[in-house]
Amino acid sequence: MFLPVPTDSFSMCNGEINSRSCQKSLDLESNVYKRRKIDKPLDESSLIRAEPRYKIIKNLLLWNVSFIDVVLISSPMGILGLPFLTRSKDFSAKVYATEVAARIGQLMMEDLVTMHKEFRQVYGPEGSGSPQWMKWEELELLPSELKEIALGKDGTDLAGWMPLYSAADVKDCMQKIQTLKYAEEAFYNGTLIIKAFASGLEIGTCNWSIICPKGSIAYLSSSVFSSATAMCFDYNALQRSDVILYTDFTPCNASSISNDDDNGSATADPNQSVDTVNWEAIADDYQEMEKLDFICSCSMNSVKAGGSVLIPVGRVGIILQLLERIALCLESQNLKVPIYIVSSVAEELMAFTNVIPEWLSKQRQDRLYSGQPLFNHMELLNDKRLQLFPAIHSLKLLTNWQEPCIVFCPHWSLRLGPVVHLLRRWCRDENSILVMEEGVDASLALLPFRPMKMKVLQCSFLSGIQLQYSGPLLKTLQPRHVLFPEKLRQHIDPPKNLFSSSYYSEDETLNVPYLKENSELDIAGDLASRLHYTTLKQGNINIARLKGELAIEQGKYRLLLGTEQDVSSQIRPVVHLGRINLDTLLTELRKIALNITVEETTSADGLYKASLVHVLEPNKATIEITEAQTLISTADKNLACQISEAISCILDCF
Repeated sequence: MFLPVPTDSFSMCNGEINSRSCQKSLDLESNVYKRRKIDKPLDESSLIRAEPRYKIIKNLLLWNVSFIDVVLISSPMGILGLPFLTRSKDFSAKVYATEVAARIGQLMMEDLVTMHKEFRQVYGPEGSGSPQWMKWEELELLPSELKEIALGKDGTDLAGWMPLYSAADVKDCMQKIQTLKYAEEAFYNGTLIIKAFASGLEIGTCNWSIICPKGSIAYLSSSVFSSATAMCFDYNALQRSDVILYTDFTPCNASSISNDDDNGSATADPNQSVDTVNWEAIADDYQEMEKLDFICSCSMNSVKAGGSVLIPVGRVGIILQLLERIALCLESQNLKVPIYIVSSVAEELMAFTNVIPEWLSKQRQDRLYSGQPLFNHMELLNDKRLQLFPAIHSLKLLTNWQEPCIVFCPHWSLRLGPVVHLLRRWCRDENSILVMEEGVDASLALLPFRPMKMKVLQCSFLSGIQLQYSGPLLKTLQPRHVLFPEKLRQHIDPPKNLFSSSYYSEDETLNVPYLKENSELDIAGDLASRLHYTTLKQGNINIARLKGELAIEQGKYRLLLGTEQDVSSQIRPVVHLGRINLDTLLTELRKIALNITVEETTSADGLYKASLVHVLEPNKATIEITEAQTLISTADKNLACQISEAISCILDCF
């Protein structure tokens, strides 16, 4: 929707070097030209020429952030939006993320803030009010495609466009995060036990297990069973949860399940267990490797023809794999082509990924045990085949630059960062290649760089659980209830005999069925040792009375010894327990020489039933027996005591 960061005076404003002069010429643009912008085909001039804003969750501004208790971050990419929450003065929630996700996410945020500074240098600091492009008269002039992006399909998304956070916001955000290792327990307010488990999607990504006295919840995010870089999906840790919150939207992008054996992909029966699936036959890894090999092949063809390769991919695991495979291809074909990484955090990121073996796949850990580096980029750096630069205009880069070359750099949006400068340099070169991830609207992203002669390779990398494995996975996890996003209703048909399910939607409250029949209670040892048990007449049950302080600690109810130390010596009223058997009561009453009659009564609505025992001699009395209570009515105090003792004889007391 926005123009990329200007890379020269021409791209900004027809040869005007001074940004103030440029802005003045833009303000003088005629209304006739503005109206024509609506009708003409979408081109570079249709895009908004202003400092970009970033679209957050639609109704985030409507939330009372003080009501948020816990925030769980499942991936480094997820942390990018966190400062929009934490910079609110009312935010006080506890934030949890894995150690690696937090560190990589921090580097990504710092890099984003650094890249965004280029816009500030061109447009100046943003004022306190809304920018000019957000005024309604300006929005009305936007082409329909851009207007829908700005306002949303229902026209209510405009308030979601927010200015980017600052470096200070990032620092403050990181101070609010409690980092965890995989399977490490975190206790929130004594009520919740929170644990992160590997999801396999990326290095440091995770699913969450939340345990409380009322039950357990598993938060299932985008996951990959087998990964070449990250620790594999630990699905066993999520088994037998009361509720699974299913948030993997990958099946939404799947058109169908192919059973064609020729396509090289394995399929699974929806009723098959994950434990019986032959994971070696699953083509996930192989398909991923095939995609990477195809990128490498295209890259080799490009550099042989004198072109360069530009890779603005945002996923760290994909970058690390491409680095290794491209370097091997160059070496095998004896090509002396340099590889560059241009990013303000390149050195920190490359160093960090080589010191986290416990977060990586088994194959990577085995490399460490055999004396090899976790990743080959350290060797490439030592041999000068890979070079890291903090910025596109750094003196070191300008001194060492040579083409053709292969460049990894941000940003995948093609709107800011080194990629903009390099795209403007190579977009007319038919021998060069741009590698993009699927999910980016390529036609809109490349609009400012048209006409494009540069080849564009848009790839879809594995991003979650494939549709054919959702059923077997859920069967293995054995939940009681699964919450699916509404968007998956047409893609997943859950087996009703295995678990119940429901579907959630944005901005709707969903009531989850209460699945746990009982809650567990831990009694402190010093309190339990003072209990005196009584065996009940009915049911052969031992029972004891106790008094203590109820607390919630580490996700469990606990009963602790209170301030009154001597439990056994306390004088307490006798408590009677049990159900009165009418025949047994009549026998006891006749033993004490009472003349009695019995009457059965029912209320008018038929719901209330009672047995009335009338005592005729020696004095008048009535005993009303119901399911809820037994009521003795008499004016004779001694007779009341006799009847009460008779009833006590047939009940348990303690």
